[in-house]
Amino acid sequence: MLVALVEPEIPPNTGNIARLCAAFDVELHLIEPLGFKLENRYLKRAGLDYWPHVKLSVWPNFRAFLNRPKRPGDERLVITSAKRAGCAPLQDFAFTRHDAIVLGAETRGLPEDIFALSPHRLRIPIRNMRAGGVRSLNLSTACGIILFQGLAACKLLPDS
Repeated sequence: MLVALVEPEIPPNTGNIARLCAAFDVELHLIEPLGFKLENRYLKRAGLDYWPHVKLSVWPNFRAFLNRPKRPGDERLVITSAKRAGCAPLQDFAFTRHDAIVLGAETRGLPEDIFALSPHRLRIPIRNMRAGGVRSLNLSTACGIILFQGLAACKLLPDS
């Protein structure tokens, strides 16, 4: 399992996700353009001293990410969206151990051409999504929820 962030914009979100990936020994792929420099102090602060443990790759665009050398097994793109139709609720989604969880930019989500690449789509159901309620979750929070659910479903969590 891996996490891919497409054009992330907010350094602390990416830093928190990097820390999450380090904690669970999951690869983190950043797809440019990034809304910040990797040397950003807020990015580094959110990731604390865990950066040496992050399996980080940066790609100039989504096509380069797709064309990278892959691990053994059939990798599946798992597309996420807070608002688009046709996304399975997270609790009903069937994860595999070779899933690439793809999340879009904080303010825009995923572009339509990337969203259309995979039929494997999910969303986190939000109880209070009515007008005036919560529009979406913070990117790092959403990533944590999705990644943990995927790892648990595939029995990839550590015992201790």
